[in-house]
Amino acid sequence: MLKEERHRTILNEVDLHNRILLTDIAEALDVSIDTVRRDVKELDAEKKLRKVHGGAISMGFMSNSARNTNIYKLDQKMAIATKAISLLKDGAVIFIDGGTTCLEMARIIPENLNLTCFTISLPVAMELSNKENISVISIGGQIAKEAQIAIGANAIHHLSEIRFDYSFIGTGYVDAIYGLTEFDWDIVQIKKAVIKASKKTVLLSISEKLNSQHRYKTCDINSINTMITELKPENTLLNAFKNHDIKII
Repeated sequence: MLKEERHRTILNEVDLHNRILLTDIAEALDVSIDTVRRDVKELDAEKKLRKVHGGAISMGFMSNSARNTNIYKLDQKMAIATKAISLLKDGAVIFIDGGTTCLEMARIIPENLNLTCFTISLPVAMELSNKENISVISIGGQIAKEAQIAIGANAIHHLSEIRFDYSFIGTGYVDAIYGLTEFDWDIVQIKKAVIKASKKTVLLSISEKLNSQHRYKTCDINSINTMITELKPENTLLNAFKNHDIKII
């Protein structure tokens, strides 16, 4: 495979999943770790991604105080966020996960809506703090620097003492058979705790992630009450999910 082809594959994977591991890309491309490491180093120098220990993260995954215009499939994620907002009710107690789609949801929550919102995400907490009628509670713990979310035993303990009306979560990978999966064990433990603490769990995922899986399982697909994509519910790409007890929006 030519270097240009490898670079396109790496950029597509990092944009889709926000973070990638060098070992996964080396296996997918059937090349050595050293080859992938050199590719990632070149792409980092070109400011097309950010090289981190053992992998890479997308430029759109790096949040700052200004609106990030590098977010992959931003229009699709905004469409998902708009659908998610329709589930919110005045006075609800909710949880909003980290990640770019959840951050878009936080951005567009109406100013006049009264909510109590818990989050593990620093960018989400900062975005919500600008909304006068939303009470924002940040769940503390060790901060995963690239994802900018709280992880670890302290965050899991806090989650065990809360009951959300709705939780809105993202995922790295989702499949109708294998459920929700991630490559990060610590993030899986946090998501498990969120789902357990929720009356209803809503998955926000662009359709490009459908029918994908990784090594660590978050939950079965039936543990999710509602799945929101940018697609219309009748789209044939969602047929496999319609065989499960899950609402599709």
